[in-house]
Amino acid sequence: MAQTKQGPASTGSTALGSLWKAYSEQTPDRLKFIDAFLFFLMLSGVIQFAYCVLVTTYPYNAFLSGFASTVGQFVLAASLRSQVNPQNKDEFKEVSPERAFADFALGSIVLHFFVYNFLG
Repeated sequence: MAQTKQGPASTGSTALGSLWKAYSEQTPDRLKFIDAFLFFLMLSGVIQFAYCVLVTTYPYNAFLSGFASTVGQFVLAASLRSQVNPQNKDEFKEVSPERAFADFALGSIVLHFFVYNFLG
């Protein structure tokens, strides 16, 4: 009865595989869509920051506006995700998914109004 030892790399890949399998099987499509948008916003913020550090900061207010818009939109989307998650129904009893999306849309409009005004 020989047992094979798994190295740290195979243990890590097994853990990531089981995490991905559980996520894809148990997460509703609505939350997966919001997660994809959150990933896009995170990637966009990283690219903006890297561009600012590696290439140029000119014009600086444009970088601040774009980065603040990305971070603000990420916060609003994360709030939307937590409100429409079926596991959080006890915490958001009075908030329907439609109301959560309306709050998200109104918050996005206000955020982008301020970002546009900051650009000058």
